[in-house]
Amino acid sequence: MAAAVLVLAGCDSDAGGEGGSDAARKASPEPSVIAPGRPGETAATMSAKDAAKQRTDDDSPNTADFTYTQMMIVHHGQALKMTELAPKRAESSRVKRLADRISAAQRPEIGAMKGWLKSHGGPREHAGHDHATMPGMADDEQMAQLRAAKGRAFDELFLKLMITHHSGAVTMATDVLSDGNNIQVEEMANDVVAQQSSEISRMRDMR
Repeated sequence: MAAAVLVLAGCDSDAGGEGGSDAARKASPEPSVIAPGRPGETAATMSAKDAAKQRTDDDSPNTADFTYTQMMIVHHGQALKMTELAPKRAESSRVKRLADRISAAQRPEIGAMKGWLKSHGGPREHAGHDHATMPGMADDEQMAQLRAAKGRAFDELFLKLMITHHSGAVTMATDVLSDGNNIQVEEMANDVVAQQSSEISRMRDMR
């Protein structure tokens, strides 16, 4: 039986020849994959090669990317206004050091996001939302209370407002990681999630 199978296999191979194998390879369809569409879009069927090329080449920014960077520049800007008050108004040295770390991290991030916007044609009209509706933003009354506070009262209010502020930044970063398309924005958002989540835990321990 084994010999018969070998003979039959040999006959099949000889009958087709090398040309037959080439023809079979050409006739067999290229593997295809289903690429999920973005929200509201249908899935697309494409070759594995085209799908790989799309994954590696298509990193053009979309509205979510522009919205995130424009909003986060403003969001970080308020955090800097809050940290600028700490050296003269905070009582706790831990709060002062935390404020220094936040400022040292977020100032260059603002520069990076402004640089990204400039390299991609500048801000987009209607890409951002009303600043007051951004997650975690302190309102005018809360900022006035922080400016008026001093000592332990400042420390407590600073931590309360900054925890909320950081939580809002993490929410915004998580949204763009889901809806955005640009690799640089994705990297910046991942940094925000990692750093500010860690700082939220630290601030909760300080209260």
